[in-house]
This record gives sequence, C-alpha cells and structure tokens, in this order.
Amino acid sequence: MMEITLAQKKIGNNYPTFIIGEMAWSHDGSVENAKKIIDAVADGGGDAISMHITSLENYMTKDYKAKSGQTVSTGKTGPSIYEYLEKINLRGDDWKELFTYAKNRKLLNCVMCNDMQSVKFSDKFNIDMHVIASSCFEEQDMIVEIAKRKKPIILRIGGSTLEEMEEVIRLIKDTGNNQIILLHGIQAYPTTIADTNIRLIHALKQRFSLPVGIADHVDADLDFALITPILAVALGANAIEKHITYDRGKKGEDFEAALNPKEFKTLVEYVRMAESALGSSIVKPLSPAEIKYREVSRKKTVARIPIKAKEVIKKEMIVFKRSDIGISPKESKRLIGQMAKRDIKKDEGITWDAVM
Repeated sequence: MMEITLAQKKIGNNYPTFIIGEMAWSHDGSVENAKKIIDAVADGGGDAISMHITSLENYMTKDYKAKSGQTVSTGKTGPSIYEYLEKINLRGDDWKELFTYAKNRKLLNCVMCNDMQSVKFSDKFNIDMHVIASSCFEEQDMIVEIAKRKKPIILRIGGSTLEEMEEVIRLIKDTGNNQIILLHGIQAYPTTIADTNIRLIHALKQRFSLPVGIADHVDADLDFALITPILAVALGANAIEKHITYDRGKKGEDFEAALNPKEFKTLVEYVRMAESALGSSIVKPLSPAEIKYREVSRKKTVARIPIKAKEVIKKEMIVFKRSDIGISPKESKRLIGQMAKRDIKKDEGITWDAVM
C-alpha cells in the first residue's frame, strides 16, 4: 500500500495513526477562538489542524436554504444561511495569522478550499495538505488545479459513489500526484452510529491500495464519540479526523460532533494506547512480560505426600501446583523411578538436586 510522507511524519500501514483536529467553522468567526482550537490540537498531541477556507460569493447563492437537508448547526442561521456564514467567515489576514500560529505550534496545516477562489488564495501560504470534500467531486477543473500543487490530498469520500471515487483518484493521478488519502465519513449534525460504517475502511484499502481513515462525526455528548475512532484504528484506519471546538457548551457552529480540548487530548491518548495494544500480527519470541507471566502462572511439580529419603518416587507421590520451586510438569516423567536424596515435605517443590 502507498505511504504518504509529510515533514517528519508518514501516513500508511505500520505507522502511528495520523490524527487531525478539524476546526471547520467552530471558530465562530473569532481568531482568538481559532487559536484556542489550534492550541487544543497541539497540546492534545494531534498531528494536524484542518481549516476550511471559503469565499462565500463563489461558494453559495445568497438565497440558499439547504432544502435537501441540514448544512449548518441547528438554530444558528436565522432567515439566511449565507448571511450567517458570511458573519462568521474569517478573512485574508486572519488566515495568514492562523497558518503561522499553527506552524509555530508544530502542527501541519490541512486546508479544505470550498471554491476555486479559495484554492488560489491558499497559494499565499505554505500549506501541507489539501482536502477535497465530496461536495466538489464533480468540479473536475478544481480537482485538477488542486492536484497540480503536488501536495498530499485528503479525499473526503462520504456521500460519493465508488465510480466517483475512482474518477477523482484518476484525475489526481493523471497530474502525477499520487499522494492521496481517503477519509470515510459524513457530517449529519451529528452522524448516527449506524451511519458510521467503520468496516468500510478495510474494503476501501483493498480496493484502492491507498491510506484510508475516518472523519468521525458521532454526537460528541456520547461516550461512544471516544470509542468510534478506536474501533477505526482496530479496523486499520491510517488517519483519524475529529471535530474540535473551544467550548462545546457555547453551542457554536459545528458543535454537535466537536470535542472539547480535554476530550480531544483523551482521544489522542486512547488512540496511542490502542495502537500499543494492537501490537503486531507477526509471531515473535516471548517478550519479557510474557516470560514473567509464564514463570508466575505455570505450575510446578510438588510432593503430593511426604517422601522419605531413599524412597523411590512413584507417579502417585507427585502433583502439579502453582509453586515458586519445582521442575516443570513436562519433565516430571523423568522423576518416576528416581530415589529421593532426602526427606521431601508435602507440597514441597521437587527439583533435580532432591533426587539421586
């Protein structure tokens, strides 16, 4: 399977899970809130921050009402989605400040541009990765334009057909850019557990031979919000993206699936523990811990009854019990017929120096 290299990090099998904190619109239009989110991802041990750049006039009509379904947090927009998003949209100097801030916090910048104008705007910054949402999968010129930047690309494939995935991957590879990561998952404010479908990760890896991860949008108020990514890691996810906010209690934009800073830190810790617990599928020599467990748990050969000096040891005189001293049960057959050098007490472990 192909591996992706980003700075000092690699994404693929046999590497630590790449963990992305997705800010999206959770900043609520505030640079200071955005910095709090960036700090939370960095302090929590994340690898990258995902930021969405949007030129509203090039992205959405002013009378857009999302008649087909929810596209922003409940109860936030008032009469106009456009006016609401325009109000909380960050501007050019804001992004310059935030990209620099994230770099100084040692985070990689993942940028999802929602329109061609934003793609061109992102060229001003030394971003590390582009994110292409499935909502843009039919905009072939935009896909090719992003691919030509030769940056690693995360394809958010939720809501796209297999044929669409294949077409977008082909378009990207035709530019000579093979650095592609597939990110499975949809945002449904929040996404139901049944719609998470983590098992698809394995099928996608087999189909495309690319790194595959999950963009998890389970209700952040559920304990399961910290379990879903762990299941994904166990099923082979190479990357985890999780919404994060400065304070979910404020119920700002994208709050439904967004973790608080402490929760994000806990998630990262859980992922790293899960990786350690999963270990390797390769059979290796026993580890020090396994050897110690073996020594403690395996039974030894002890005297079932008192055995007198010069008495011939018979099978019915010995038994196997947990004991600190004694030969292994496997070797006990060689004891039968041997003569005791000395008296052996009941339950005393029998060693070779106790027989002639």
